[in-house]
Amino acid sequence: MPTTTSYWSQYVLSILRIVTAFLFAEHGAQKLLGALGGVNGHGATAHPGTLLWFAGLLELVGGLLLFLGLFTRVVSFILCGEMAVAYFRGHFPHSPWPILSHGELAALYCFVFLYLFAAGGGPVSLDRLIRRKA
Repeated sequence: MPTTTSYWSQYVLSILRIVTAFLFAEHGAQKLLGALGGVNGHGATAHPGTLLWFAGLLELVGGLLLFLGLFTRVVSFILCGEMAVAYFRGHFPHSPWPILSHGELAALYCFVFLYLFAAGGGPVSLDRLIRRKA
């Protein structure tokens, strides 16, 4: 019989995944769709084929897949790598301290995605539903 804490921790894992995915997908919507102020707050979008456009694609599609809990481990692994690259290419050269280089969000996303890679999507996910039917 599972303890109450372990029972609820699995549902909190699903909540963490859903909230993180929603917030992360917003970054992709900014880059690809010009939503929520777009790139640099002026409604602009990233130019197709650029690194920023590709990052937006990963963020929007990956965020939506994570939101649904579909292919959670694979998507989380890819997004963890994206955020590691974003941190080390875009922030670390300015300062090794994330707060000074404005890289704390990239670092935090990186480690949340690493956790989701290890833990999976939780009980409220399409991955779990698919596994049950198999």
